[in-house]
Amino acid sequence: MKEPRNAAITVPELGVPRAAFSLWHVRIGDRVTEGDRVAEVLIPGAVFDISAPASGIFTERTVQPGDALRPGQVIGAVREDD
Repeated sequence: MKEPRNAAITVPELGVPRAAFSLWHVRIGDRVTEGDRVAEVLIPGAVFDISAPASGIFTERTVQPGDALRPGQVIGAVREDD
């Protein structure tokens, strides 16, 4: 039996050096499908959705609303389905 793998949820390249975390659309334990909107990030004049990188269970949050973010930063995780 394979060990479950965690897929990191990261801040995409947004064309600015920093952004602010806005809100989570999911709670710990929620089932997500790859591509589902899981969070929002703010940059001046725009809101960007962050999508689930894999299908599985949302297991971790490392940021809260108002936190400063940088591109590539890990903000959460999904335990992947088999």
